[in-house]
Amino acid sequence: MKRTRIKSRDMVAGVAALVIAAMPVMGAAQEKVALKFADWLPTTHDTSVQGANVFIEKAHELAGDSLEITFFPAEQLGKAGDSLRLAQTGVADIVNIAPAYITEKFPLSGVAELPNIYQDACDGSLAFMELAQPGNILGEQEFARNDVRVLFVAGLGSYRVLTASKAVDAATGFEGLKLRTAGGAMDMAADVIGATSVRMPGPDVLPSLSRGTLDGVFWPLQSVRPWGLQDSLAYMTPDLGVGSFTMIFAISERTWQKLPEEIQNALLEAGRFATEHHCNYTETAENDIAASLEAEDGIKSVPLPEADLNALVEKLNTVQETWAKALDERGLPGSDVLAAFRAALPG
Repeated sequence: MKRTRIKSRDMVAGVAALVIAAMPVMGAAQEKVALKFADWLPTTHDTSVQGANVFIEKAHELAGDSLEITFFPAEQLGKAGDSLRLAQTGVADIVNIAPAYITEKFPLSGVAELPNIYQDACDGSLAFMELAQPGNILGEQEFARNDVRVLFVAGLGSYRVLTASKAVDAATGFEGLKLRTAGGAMDMAADVIGATSVRMPGPDVLPSLSRGTLDGVFWPLQSVRPWGLQDSLAYMTPDLGVGSFTMIFAISERTWQKLPEEIQNALLEAGRFATEHHCNYTETAENDIAASLEAEDGIKSVPLPEADLNALVEKLNTVQETWAKALDERGLPGSDVLAAFRAALPG
């Protein structure tokens, strides 16, 4: 191939032109990007400490002085059910979305909250993260349609049943109890074990327990103390998983499209880092937290007899197909999402 020789004078002129042309872009790149991050969790919650804070610190580390994220925790900018609206209206750039609290917007995302759908918190979080990316089934069906993009995922692992005054020592012991759920698939789980589901966001639970309007909760053990529930609960069922709860930390698509590529890459890498950090913490901390709740707060662990536990697990496993079928009947790809989630889990 014949090469064209460029005269040095022409080269200098060309380089000068490129530098001049690039100057406005370079100036824009050096301008600090300021993002508002709205969360509804208290600052003491493990997902704030091991998730949100980790994400912010990593993003700042990767982006350097070109990025500043201001954190607004504990419902300072809005309640949990308002998170999506905060992002869509520009009140915040990054938000903590709880699909279970707004199932009308994220019905398919409940797949990660089904009983026994996964055992390891990292398996569930990373599977959801994969399906929520642009071009994949949850990314297109739910997040793109709501004008947000997923940065990191915080799955809380198995929810347990904790009660205020009644020790549940048999499969029939849940019948008639008014138990708080986060909504979504947990409502179905409560139904199959014979309990009455009371759908309620986390910040409203303590007053209801204190007034006696709840008999207990579906709740992750690591969230008992951050929400101040330890003095209102007396018993826990440690060996029965009744589903899970997933929080999606997402950025407004409108904000995303305005960001320089290097900031986008920093946020994505920080999101992957925070997802893995949070799920590893969640998976390793539960046994220690259970022992601590019993020893320090007097919440007695009451395991179920093996036969009773097996019977309840069998009932809870039916929730997966029931959930998918109900969505299919609404014209939504529930079975497709369930199959995709199962396929994304480690073999």
